[in-house]
Amino acid sequence: MSTDPAPKWRRLEPDERKEQIYACAARLFGERPYSEVSTSDIAAEAGVARGLINHYFGTKRELYLEIVRRALTVPRIAVQILPEGPLEVRAGAAIDWLLDMVRGQEKLWLAAIAPEGIGRDPEVDRIVAEADRASADRVLEAVGLSRDSAHGEELNAAVRAFAGMVKAAGREWLVHRSLDRRQVHTLLTMSLVTVVGQVFPAIQHPPQH
Repeated sequence: MSTDPAPKWRRLEPDERKEQIYACAARLFGERPYSEVSTSDIAAEAGVARGLINHYFGTKRELYLEIVRRALTVPRIAVQILPEGPLEVRAGAAIDWLLDMVRGQEKLWLAAIAPEGIGRDPEVDRIVAEADRASADRVLEAVGLSRDSAHGEELNAAVRAFAGMVKAAGREWLVHRSLDRRQVHTLLTMSLVTVVGQVFPAIQHPPQH
């Protein structure tokens, strides 16, 4: 029995085909600068007509923006699969999931957190900001809070500040090799426990003067 992968041209459902195109484009954008990837390259990699890319995603720029958005947004499933237990256990599991995700799409994630390949673009800035806010909402959800709760906007901002550390730690690990995964896991887990366990209460219940 042949174990060769299915040919790219086999018939797929529309959602499957769209995801195949997305995956091929994400891989190419992770491997090359934005300017060096064309829709023809993506179509050839996915084994589809170039018009199908336009049909599903619009322009190359629109497809790239969707890739950046998805690469930086923590999905709700990441919260749903967290184990029961004390904050330290849940935080450690959350950081494990995050580091697995980052390692699994290393080149794309690094490109997404510093998307200079497309040039200074307000739309990229907006998408990165929205992804950071949505991901911060997932953290609030994981601890039973929301942006609609008391001081929710400030809590979301505190998590976004923590996300800056996540990106910096990711570069130290993956680019500079100055920290290994265990050290990054320790740094981020302990920091997240501090943010949730100490910073959140201080924001929600500021001292009275």
